[in-house]
Amino acid sequence: MRRIPRFLWVAGGTICVGIGIVGIFLPLLPTTPFLLLAAFLYARGSERSYARLLGNRWFGGYLRRYREHRTMTRRHKAFTLALLWIGIGTSAGFLVPQGWARLLLAVVAVGVTIHILSLGTE
Repeated sequence: MRRIPRFLWVAGGTICVGIGIVGIFLPLLPTTPFLLLAAFLYARGSERSYARLLGNRWFGGYLRRYREHRTMTRRHKAFTLALLWIGIGTSAGFLVPQGWARLLLAVVAVGVTIHILSLGTE
């Protein structure tokens, strides 16, 4: 890993932040894993980018709590679950005609819900 140039770590982190931001608006694209991966990549490529990500006013605190304590605030949990179920419900109800795909969406939603509820609450 030492042979990977710093700019590739930073470029990968930046791409992951972009995908994570898109994931805020697309219900089936997860946000947290991409932001956590961005933090990992930035930590190896640029202390400045890493600090900026963890200091970000929108998701810096969220990332720090998740990485350090595996917790979320009650408000974040409620907001995340509401958006998850609204997004997946809308997709299943209006965009996905196949029964197997609707079932898959439901399984994903239940899995994500279980994961979120298993996290500690601040």
